[in-house]
Amino acid sequence: MRVSTGRANQSDSRMFHVVVEGFGIGQQRQAERVFTVPFSQLQSTIQTIARQGGVITGVFAIDGSSGNGADPTPAPAAETAAAGEAPTPATAPAVTKAPAHATPHAAVPVNTYKPKTPFLGTVTENYSLVGEGAIGRVNHITFDLAGGEPQLEYVEGQSIGIIPEGTDANGKPHKLRLYSIASTRHGDNMAAHTVSLCVRQLEYEQDGETIKGVCSSYLCDIEPGAKVKITGPVGKEMLLPEDEEANVIMLATGTGIAPMRAYLRRMFEPAERDKNGWQFRGKAWLFMGVPKTPNLLYDADFEHYLKEYPDHFRYTKAISREQQNAKGGRMYIQDRVLEHADEIFTLIEDPKTHAYMCGLKGMEPGIDEAMTAAAAAKGLDWSELRPALKKAGRWHVETY
Repeated sequence: MRVSTGRANQSDSRMFHVVVEGFGIGQQRQAERVFTVPFSQLQSTIQTIARQGGVITGVFAIDGSSGNGADPTPAPAAETAAAGEAPTPATAPAVTKAPAHATPHAAVPVNTYKPKTPFLGTVTENYSLVGEGAIGRVNHITFDLAGGEPQLEYVEGQSIGIIPEGTDANGKPHKLRLYSIASTRHGDNMAAHTVSLCVRQLEYEQDGETIKGVCSSYLCDIEPGAKVKITGPVGKEMLLPEDEEANVIMLATGTGIAPMRAYLRRMFEPAERDKNGWQFRGKAWLFMGVPKTPNLLYDADFEHYLKEYPDHFRYTKAISREQQNAKGGRMYIQDRVLEHADEIFTLIEDPKTHAYMCGLKGMEPGIDEAMTAAAAAKGLDWSELRPALKKAGRWHVETY
């Protein structure tokens, strides 16, 4: 998954592409549409789209620094208003902090390798994750980290940086991009010296020309044996609690599945459970949103976990172009959240429950709208409850 490296204080002169589904009338509503707006209109545009039932699948800055707009930087976060009005909610109850078993952040490795002195990892495998008929291109790429001095170590929920080969239009080296790690600390081979990524090749139309992302194309095309500049690890926002009896709600779209895959391998892979001495006994619930069935990533693994651990794992899919929601429209992840709102809130009332959201920034307004409606039905105010959960270390978001 590509992680945002943009800053909220960038110039207001920037322009943004807002990619939308389910917006407009007639045939327009069935098609994916792209709006180009200045930074000053970004927030109001997102609010308007959300109010009229559109689903934002991507927000990208048009980076003028390279002169060609390639590999646009994800937009900074924008606060959005939920559509409609709900009954006046009661004051949200006090949110209990998670038990004091959280990963000690001071012990989590950060920036072992920096951009000026990256580690040279070797590609060991690179294969497609999507099936025939899928939309787009998504690959699973693994790098060998052996031989590092010091060793590049990481934990589940962190990211690494990739510096693609070559130079930009101005002749300067490409800047690093951050990607969420899709493997556990022991790596896919359980030898503790590999790291894996889940990468979607960025591709969009601009002025009649197809633009492909610099780093995502570099990674999807790379051959085993190639050397890659790697930095990091970074990030403490998406770390799992250490409590073996914690409940974990996971909301993912597309390659936002990367950290969730790492969590679930740590929880349910037999070799991983034997290796880490951490025996998960709580409840894990994955909500996965994709456009088509062939776009379901790591689906066979998750179905296997569901079969082997039915008392501890639930797997709920939202396949927008194949399933319908209660209103007869496309089924998005927020629709699934609404369907299961009572159960979700029952879990959230448990102080051992953590929620993780990862994927395109466009999923946030829909999830917030669904949670707002579900909370209001219980006499709660989600606008108060969400920051309280965040402050308690139980609401984790990483979108791009």
